[in-house]
Amino acid sequence: MLYFENDYCEGAHEAILKRLLETNMEKVPGYGQDPYCDQAKEKIKAACGCTDGEVYFLVGGTQTNAVVIASMLNRYEGVLSAVTGHVNAHEAGAIEFTGHKVLPLPQKDGKISAADLKNYLETYYADGSYDHMVFPGMVYISHPTEYGTLYTRQELEDISGVCRKYEIPLFLDGARLGYGLVADTDVTLKDIAKYTDVFYIGGTKVGALCGEAVVFPKKAPKHFFTMIKQQGALLAKGRLLGIQFDALFTDNLYLEISKNAIDTAAKLKSALKEKNYQFFLDSPTNQIFVVLENQKMEELGKKVKYGFWEKYDDNHTVVRFATSWATKMEDIDALIEIL
Repeated sequence: MLYFENDYCEGAHEAILKRLLETNMEKVPGYGQDPYCDQAKEKIKAACGCTDGEVYFLVGGTQTNAVVIASMLNRYEGVLSAVTGHVNAHEAGAIEFTGHKVLPLPQKDGKISAADLKNYLETYYADGSYDHMVFPGMVYISHPTEYGTLYTRQELEDISGVCRKYEIPLFLDGARLGYGLVADTDVTLKDIAKYTDVFYIGGTKVGALCGEAVVFPKKAPKHFFTMIKQQGALLAKGRLLGIQFDALFTDNLYLEISKNAIDTAAKLKSALKEKNYQFFLDSPTNQIFVVLENQKMEELGKKVKYGFWEKYDDNHTVVRFATSWATKMEDIDALIEIL
């Protein structure tokens, strides 16, 4: 069986496992207050160009989204997101569970636009009874998006401009950020730190066993550490996260291993085009969305694990093939043969 169901099927990069083993019997303080976490934070801040910022390590993406959003919003506020955004579609109501509503925005290929965001906010505040409604208190975007698409630097700047005009924070979900940074893009880590108020660097999907690094380019909310604890998200053995990110941000490892996902995806995309498969949309990263006839999809499923995405029509389904930092070219070749 070939696995292209997601980009976290494998364990962790060998450099991470090596460091975890080397440091396994060392005794260090808990809760992320150890030398490895400190070292990883400094490396991340340097890479992001925000040496005065703050970095916190959490275990997973949904947990990170829920903690960041709940900790930054007032009790009467909600978070604006693309209707296809992860917090709106695939997190089982985790944000609503914290007491905050997700306010959906129109999307195109997974992205929101500054114009739609501005229109929402203008319409909201033009309503004479807006104070009876959920206040839009934050904007959530993901990069890459749930469709593997990317914001341009100009799009980020424009969205950030609207957020700053209305004095609401911009939060960028970077669960697959490594793959976005090495694709064909003009957006860098420093750009993201410049235009957002908080973002996270995904490790779970990019080479780590688990872990996300939350970056506040300027300053975190007051007592953010305590709010992580309060929401059940503080790992006692915080060293496990710090050691992993220290390895990922040594010798550019994070970006180097991310390139493999883009290279393997590019080869698969080229083969799909040659074989005249129908693409659902054009994704420049490691997620490839293809429209398959239902019978062919079931036939393919006997040999290949893929991700179900959505129904296209009564006879066709959109499926996703995801490559990763660990995908082997020989697995791509085997999939092409089956296709």
